[in-house]
Amino acid sequence: MISLTIISGRSGSGKSTALHVLEDIGHYCIDNLPVTLLRPLIDRLSRDQSIQNVAVGIDARNIAEDLVEFPKVVQSFDEAVVTTKIIYLDSSSFSLVERFSETRRKHPLSDQKRDLREALDYERDLLSPISGMADLSIDTTGLTIHELRDLVKSRLAHDTHEFALLFQSFAYKNGVPVDADIVFDVRCLPNPHWKENLRNLTGMDEPVQEFLETQHDFHEMLKDLTALLQTWLPRFEANNRSYMTIAIGCTGGQHRSVYTCLKLFQHFAAQWDNVQIRHRELSKIQVKQGNRT
Repeated sequence: MISLTIISGRSGSGKSTALHVLEDIGHYCIDNLPVTLLRPLIDRLSRDQSIQNVAVGIDARNIAEDLVEFPKVVQSFDEAVVTTKIIYLDSSSFSLVERFSETRRKHPLSDQKRDLREALDYERDLLSPISGMADLSIDTTGLTIHELRDLVKSRLAHDTHEFALLFQSFAYKNGVPVDADIVFDVRCLPNPHWKENLRNLTGMDEPVQEFLETQHDFHEMLKDLTALLQTWLPRFEANNRSYMTIAIGCTGGQHRSVYTCLKLFQHFAAQWDNVQIRHRELSKIQVKQGNRT
C-alpha cells in the first residue's frame, strides 16, 4: 500500500517547509510535480513496492488546464493500492505580500500585466480544484519557519491515518484561523483581563484557571461545547474525515479561549490517540513580554 501525501498552496505559504519536514521523517519527496505525472508515478511505485511513503508538491507552476483535471486524476486511484491525503497551506494575502517583499523573490505568476497581489488572487483561483479537496488546511499567517515546522510535524509526522483532532485558541482581534473546521466564540464569558492581577497572565496560569473555575457561565459553556463535540465528532470521523480543527476564540486569545481549549483537549485526549493543542497568540504575547523586561 502506497501512502501519498499531496502538498499544495499559494506561493510563499510554506509548501517547501512542509515537504522538508516529511522528507526528514522518511518520505520520498518530489516538488513541483505536473498533475499529468501523478498517475504514472503511482503506477510505477505500485510495481516496485520499495517506496511506501510519498509526498509530492503540486502548485500553480503546473499548466492551468492540468490543474482542472486534478480531482479526476486523484479520484481515479485504486484505494486498494494508494491512500491519499491532500494538505493545503495558505496565508493571508497581506502576509504573503510581506514575505515576497522581504525575500525579493518574484511570484511565478506575476508579469508586466499582473502585479503581485493580482498574481496571488489568480493563484488562489487556479488552485481551487486542489483546495476544495483538501483533507487538511493549514493557516501559516504570522508563523515563523520554526513554528511552521513544528506545526506540520505535529499534524503530519505521526499520521497513522487515524482521526486527528486539533484544538486551537485564537484572538478575534487578529482574525479567525482560515484552517478552522468549527469555530466557537467564548467572548461572552467573564474576562480575566479586567482583573489587574490576572491581566498579564494566560489561561495556562493557575490564578487565571482558578478565576474561571469560579464562574458559572464557564462551566455551562464547557458543558455545552463538550456535549456537542461528543455527539458530532464521531459522526465526522465515521464520514471519513481525517483531520478536524476546533478553534476557540476570545478577544485577545490569552485567557478564556486558552483555558477552554485546554479543558477540551484534556477531555478528548482520553478518547483519541492523535489529539493536539495549539495557542496561536501565546507565543506573540511571550515575545512582547520578553521585550519589556
